[in-house]
Amino acid sequence: MERMGHEKYFLGIDGGGSKCRAIIVSNNNEILGEGVSGPANPVNGLDITIASIVESARLALENAHLDNVQLSDLIVGAGIAGVNLPMLYKQLTDWEHPFKVFYLTTDILIACLGAHNGDDGAVMITGTGSCGFSYVDNKTMVVGAHGFPQGDKGSGSWFGLKAVQYALLELDGIIDSSVMSSKIREQINISSAVELVEATSGQTAGFYAQFAGIVFNAANNNDEFALKLVNEGADYINKMAKLLMKNNPLRISMLGGLSSLLIPWLAVDVQDMLSPPLSPPEMGAIFFAKQQDSIAKLQESVAC
Repeated sequence: MERMGHEKYFLGIDGGGSKCRAIIVSNNNEILGEGVSGPANPVNGLDITIASIVESARLALENAHLDNVQLSDLIVGAGIAGVNLPMLYKQLTDWEHPFKVFYLTTDILIACLGAHNGDDGAVMITGTGSCGFSYVDNKTMVVGAHGFPQGDKGSGSWFGLKAVQYALLELDGIIDSSVMSSKIREQINISSAVELVEATSGQTAGFYAQFAGIVFNAANNNDEFALKLVNEGADYINKMAKLLMKNNPLRISMLGGLSSLLIPWLAVDVQDMLSPPLSPPEMGAIFFAKQQDSIAKLQESVAC
């Protein structure tokens, strides 16, 4: 399928710790192709991140069957995890990329833009990690996003870590036994505190996040300790939502793999605030690219 060479093509990239997703769209936002590659968080390696960005872009272009279009023709918006750190942002902006233009921002911003189809709004993200973010009148506000294990309260990794700590207390005889703790021991096949410490020491946020489902299942069955954990995490998200709403965003959405489990535990007034996300983060990256491209064209015209 050949397309007119003079048409603009935009590439949206959502780069995170586990995968990098890209979509290519026409100037009228028709999705032409998609590509998914490996991890793209420069905290864990700049070279790996760059390779994943290029590979996801290449796969999206291949999927789009744009015979006369190359990477160098693409206007790219990329939301990449970790670039909230100035050093990593500079390293990626200094990269001699293969694209026509490469507009870089955080994965949080593109998630927000996607959730509200490019308009102002706020999001709460509860997946492996957690954070709150609002974008109103070109001003941003971030709540949390401190990373695991220091932060990320209310996230999958936080629930998992806390559940493991409860399991250790149970194995030491400090607290009563619980369904939540027994399910965790069963999942990783351990029977003593020493074995549990050995199995969990030095593990990643993703490892701990695998236990979040156990916590919520136990809470739904009135497990005492799971209920304490879920209510504590939900209370944190409640407070995050109310803090974000002080900026008067037009909409607020909840995103992430844990959101469907957590929303029923939130305060009723917070649940009532929530609106479903309208588009995925990679489309938010497209909105970002188009915004930045318009600004660049305006600056060019003023300079002339």
